[in-house]
Amino acid sequence: MTNKKTIIISLGGSIVVPNKIAIGFLKNFRYCVSKYFDRYQFIIFVGGGKICRIYQKALSEFNANIEDQDYMGIKISRLNAEIVKQVFIQDCSSKIITDPNKKIIAKQNIVLGAGYKPGNSTDYVSILSAKANNIKTVINLTNIDYVFDKDPTKFPTARPIEKTSWQDFRKITGDKWIPGLSMPFDPIASKLAEKLKIKVAIINGKHLERLEDFLNNKKFIGTIIE
Repeated sequence: MTNKKTIIISLGGSIVVPNKIAIGFLKNFRYCVSKYFDRYQFIIFVGGGKICRIYQKALSEFNANIEDQDYMGIKISRLNAEIVKQVFIQDCSSKIITDPNKKIIAKQNIVLGAGYKPGNSTDYVSILSAKANNIKTVINLTNIDYVFDKDPTKFPTARPIEKTSWQDFRKITGDKWIPGLSMPFDPIASKLAEKLKIKVAIINGKHLERLEDFLNNKKFIGTIIE
């Protein structure tokens, strides 16, 4: 590790590839993050997102088992990570991490990671890497503004939450995870984060000024879970 503070970002695949590869977002993301290379090293785990769920649903239609569906998600996560690697090619370590349990010794400003093995979401591998590298902050760049007390797509009265405990957050999400599950943060990862006392910031990646506010220790639009 370098002497700079290291932060892990769990980058939602649905931001990288909402319907097609989000070239504009990726350029803006690079510009945003590169401004902080003097202060931070970033470990970025890239998810599979919407396209992953499309493939997994197709597999399930042909009776593929859960493990095969999960392997598909891992492959797409790694493919998405290759795109993000190219975005940061001048500042990125050459190898994409596929085992989050290993201590990272790269000195580059950006270290990229992707899917690990069946039963592990991008959120979960982010927490595993935080454990392996003694990192206490994980940013989850997703496509929602806040965590809500209930599903806002079903309940118009759903209330946004700016700060909550892991215990209360897990009451909302439950304790089960399946491939392609769409949640603010994976329930299994949440359980481990609570145990390790890791803080997670949920930030809408479509509004990168909110990420900058967080990196500058300013009040930001989003949710803190700790």
